[in-house]
Amino acid sequence: MVGRRTSKVKVTASSGNVFADLGFPEPEEELAKAQLAIYIDRAIAHRRLTQAKAAIVMGIDQPKVSALTNGRLANFSSERLMKLLTRLGQDVDIKISAKPHRRRQGRIRVIGEI
Repeated sequence: MVGRRTSKVKVTASSGNVFADLGFPEPEEELAKAQLAIYIDRAIAHRRLTQAKAAIVMGIDQPKVSALTNGRLANFSSERLMKLLTRLGQDVDIKISAKPHRRRQGRIRVIGEI
């Protein structure tokens, strides 16, 4: 039997938000944008739209659709992403509620269907 090499790899548990783990300045906003982009991608797939047709429906050009579906979101605000979802026939509801006392601060979450 050949000897097995064991290497010790340091593993750090995730906070649940990769953007926080990577030290982004506004990690919850970045996560919300990523989640909104996922719903845009799902809406496009659900409607069986090509990127060119999705661009027409959303009122943007095809390279922007490509950027969205590939996670390049630097040029998109959360507000703009929500507007694009409505153009794809999705309702976007914003709910404000008090945070639980056990949590230090409020949070931003995207919860959806498709």
